[in-house]
Amino acid sequence: MGTAIRVELWADDALNGQAAIDAVMAEMHRIDRAMSPHKADSELSRINRSAASEPVRLSSEMFALIESALSFAARSGGAFDICYASVGHLYDYRAGIAPSAERTAQAQRVIGWRGLQLDRAARTLRFAHPGMRIDLGGFAKGHAVDNAVALLRKRGIVHAHVAAGGDSRVLGDRRGRPWSIGVRHPRKAEQLVAVLPLIDTALSTSGDYERFFEADGVRHHHIIDPGTGRSPAALHSVTILAADGLTAEALSKAVFVLGIERGMGLVESMPGVDAIAVDAHGRLFHSTGLQAPQGV
Repeated sequence: MGTAIRVELWADDALNGQAAIDAVMAEMHRIDRAMSPHKADSELSRINRSAASEPVRLSSEMFALIESALSFAARSGGAFDICYASVGHLYDYRAGIAPSAERTAQAQRVIGWRGLQLDRAARTLRFAHPGMRIDLGGFAKGHAVDNAVALLRKRGIVHAHVAAGGDSRVLGDRRGRPWSIGVRHPRKAEQLVAVLPLIDTALSTSGDYERFFEADGVRHHHIIDPGTGRSPAALHSVTILAADGLTAEALSKAVFVLGIERGMGLVESMPGVDAIAVDAHGRLFHSTGLQAPQGV
């Protein structure tokens, strides 16, 4: 998944604990093999190759994820849209290359979650337009940490922390006290904007510092606004707390695209969800369910 994986847990037996960690890592690799856009034999790559010309049969896992993606797209007014990949794949972050305005406009014409035609009876997906692509980078890591926690629970683990880059989930508490999870400053990597005491919670942070390049004074980062094909500039980072990783990661992307006013409005409309955001002026915002974190 292009990120570091970290697992911390307590087990009564060291061998059982190591076996649980090994199971988590195996699950992470399995999800990467299925959902990576960079592996030609992944299920996601097979979809992108064929779904514009014929319905593609999906695994039950992939079908459920795409159904969830459509739900988040509808809830966010299209701010979260896995079809962003139609333009997103044109960026080369290593080489520092952004698509031209003409290529972006061409790709924009086929972006739109309503063009994903799911057939529940046949469990297939078809793209409405040639040139459409999807990418699950918006919430596949959240799905992975959810699966990891489920695996640990089945093995009798009751205290654990699983992290995949900016996405993490804590199981139980840290043996009598909350887990302390830091949210990094989007411009000062050695500093934190908040330290959150968490129990049985998922957290996802999306920032414009994770994968980016700058050209002509513009920061092009990996979060793409489906409505423009470009990187939003109003926020530097968004952190979402939710009951599950899938929700946390999807909403961190949606709020980043929506901006403070509409993004926080979405968060406040969803019970059990909270947010911390840092805008382009360095101002810190939080949802009403959180105490004011330390300012930046």
